[in-house]
Amino acid sequence: MKITDVKTFLVHDRERPSRNYTFVKIYTDEGVTGLGEAGVTGRELAVRGMVESFAPILRGMDPTRIEHIWQTLWRGHFFRGGHVHSAAVAAIDIALWDLRGKVLGVPVYDLLGGRTRDYARCYCHVQQPGAGHGPRGAIDAMVDYAKGQVEQGWQFIRFGAGEGSRQGAEGIYEQSRAVRWTVEAFGALRDAVGPEVEICVDFHQRTTPPYAIELARELQPMRPFFIEDPLRAENPSEFAYLRQHISVPIATGEQLPSKWDWRELVEQDLMDYCRVDLCICGGLTEARKVAGWCETHYIEQVPHNPLGPVSTAACLHFDLSTPLFAVQELTWRPDILADIVTTDMRLEGGNLYSGGSPGLGVELDDEAALAEPYQMAGTHILRREDNSVSDW
Repeated sequence: MKITDVKTFLVHDRERPSRNYTFVKIYTDEGVTGLGEAGVTGRELAVRGMVESFAPILRGMDPTRIEHIWQTLWRGHFFRGGHVHSAAVAAIDIALWDLRGKVLGVPVYDLLGGRTRDYARCYCHVQQPGAGHGPRGAIDAMVDYAKGQVEQGWQFIRFGAGEGSRQGAEGIYEQSRAVRWTVEAFGALRDAVGPEVEICVDFHQRTTPPYAIELARELQPMRPFFIEDPLRAENPSEFAYLRQHISVPIATGEQLPSKWDWRELVEQDLMDYCRVDLCICGGLTEARKVAGWCETHYIEQVPHNPLGPVSTAACLHFDLSTPLFAVQELTWRPDILADIVTTDMRLEGGNLYSGGSPGLGVELDDEAALAEPYQMAGTHILRREDNSVSDW
């Protein structure tokens, strides 16, 4: 079997107009195809260009040599690394695993060692952008939505720190105000959903160390499941300073593009949960290596996944086959792009199940994908009140 072509489909999301998806499809001379997805939202055109530069290398290669292809695409050029490069490799890698499973007639989780659990428990986002009037109204809208999700069976929920303070239409993010709003919001959520439901708080790298410490200490008595990305990703050693001052669990890593970037966080035990993004960090091949490394430090996996159905399927097979797994981020729902990408996944009460189809259980309709072409999204930049830039 040989690869005959590699195509990138940039698909606009009708329901969420600010979002596009990057799907990569691999074709073979035996008619079997594989489907992958890339991350790095907002850089879809750059990822497509990278995949196009890989296409001449891939044509004629044996698609079953997944590790060899990964090494070729990563190390076969003098300039390597970075988010666009790793996201393009990730999409191709995921497509190759999907293709391999189809050829052998088994789900990808069987290729990864078989299921270690029956389903992946998930958390949903409960903040409601634009809902409610003012900061308190945003909290009330979030609480109402969270209660509805819990009634449907969700046992894990997540919201973003400060995302109802003045962030919305004004695009203003002041740390002190965000800290106060987040503490009030967490308290309201805890009162509404009770002690058994787990609450995750995403700091989204917007807090400097002093504010991250202040907020983490304020939240600690209310028992967050974890705080996510309390600091920026450029300097992982700063998490050592954070560790000295807080005791709540830390989840981080969604921006890291390769296994080499995880070294300090893993080896120095600077995190409790690994937020690897399969569609940024080199695909299933690379994510499995990161997970194995984390296992030696008893760090559980919480894959980052704000993307579409193919990313979700890849995460599910990863979750099912990974021994140390905690919970899966899930923004995808079965009706999203259902006419473009079919899947065998089943969502029941916050738990995600695989249908056990060969490969990842996903199929892309090429013509339907072309009918929803890429649309350039507007740039959203957060600022402080003095008009200086705040971390997004």
